[in-house]
Amino acid sequence: MTHPNATRIGAPASHLSGCVVALIALLVVSNSAFAQWNQWGGAKQDFKADAKNLASSWPKDGPREVWSQELGDGYSSILFDQGKLYTMYRNSDSKEAVISLDAKTGKTIWEFTYDHSPQPKHVEQFGTGPRSTPLISGDRIYTIGVAGKMHCLNKEDGKVYWSQELWKDFGGNPLPHGYSSCPISYKDTVITLVGGKDQSIVAFNKTDGKVAWKTSSFENSYSTPKIINVDGEDQLITFMAEEVVGLDPNNGKLKWQYSQKNQWKQNISMPVLADNNTLFFSSPEAGAHGLKLTKKGGKTVVEEVWSTRKIQFYHVSSVTEGDHVFGSTGSQGTFFLAAVNMKTGKIAWRKRGFSKANVLAADGKLIILDEDGNLALANATSDKFELLSKFQLFDGVSWTIPTVSGNMLFARDKKKIVALDLS
Repeated sequence: MTHPNATRIGAPASHLSGCVVALIALLVVSNSAFAQWNQWGGAKQDFKADAKNLASSWPKDGPREVWSQELGDGYSSILFDQGKLYTMYRNSDSKEAVISLDAKTGKTIWEFTYDHSPQPKHVEQFGTGPRSTPLISGDRIYTIGVAGKMHCLNKEDGKVYWSQELWKDFGGNPLPHGYSSCPISYKDTVITLVGGKDQSIVAFNKTDGKVAWKTSSFENSYSTPKIINVDGEDQLITFMAEEVVGLDPNNGKLKWQYSQKNQWKQNISMPVLADNNTLFFSSPEAGAHGLKLTKKGGKTVVEEVWSTRKIQFYHVSSVTEGDHVFGSTGSQGTFFLAAVNMKTGKIAWRKRGFSKANVLAADGKLIILDEDGNLALANATSDKFELLSKFQLFDGVSWTIPTVSGNMLFARDKKKIVALDLS
């Protein structure tokens, strides 16, 4: 029996070298093909990276930095597609910018800039840069700026195909912290949240930007819509300012709504669905809820099965594992990382040691970036939380969730963007 790592006797060295090169190329191509992060939350909007063989701990000063470069104001997260990165920021000329970078080197491939100022009542305490994360679909990238200016661009060179003014032309409700919802793809449309009368949610044709459908009069908040499947039926689920709603993504028809109010009208964290069709959602002050969604007689019946104010996810991501969801709870003051059973609302554990934090999953581990710039690696299950590594990555406000593709992590604060090797 030949050892799997043994070299075959008599094989020409050139042949072996060729095999090794071919194998490496195959691994790189395969990894790249499965590592796309093309929208807010990744390919499945679940904040789970398709990554393997990552380090189980990091050096004291963190993983090796591959490159870094200056980047201006903004909180847009970073997309990865076919070896390129995409994000948004406000540059030194006070213009909004969409940028494409080489993922290996950080060098700029193209940059599209345009004049568009924040709304007059924008709260500048937290910056004036874009908040929304772009969407990549096919050969196009769809972006939305801090005051609701939307563009459809060619992802290879930044050429403009079409644009829309979401707040100006569709009567949307301007938000004090800027437009923060992210566009999503459904079939031939790109769906956006606007907040206008009879057009609070709008679907545009991907190709020409024409309105495919528009619906309802809910005020917009800062959340991002999501497609779920309830008993074989696709539903568009989204937080609005005072409710969570379910719609038909084909035409915008309202299927159900459920009240979720807080004094700031800030419903942000994306709802998630358990495997028994229990929808988990949470926001400051109002707390967390579990809604059982059931189809009966062609309609969706909504039943609250639990609620608690002990869990309050704010502007943070969350990750599911089995029946549990992991996330950062707290709106002001004390924060915890917590695990919550989505079916029962029972808190499995809470962990101190982090300020408000975003989380994502990669290679069976939890990666955490809190707002103080601490990046951490942990084992997290429904039974326990085990911190493996933690270091200071940024020295400023860090509200943007990192992106992991293959063995690389890409992160940004309001000053720069960095690439770290997690292998």
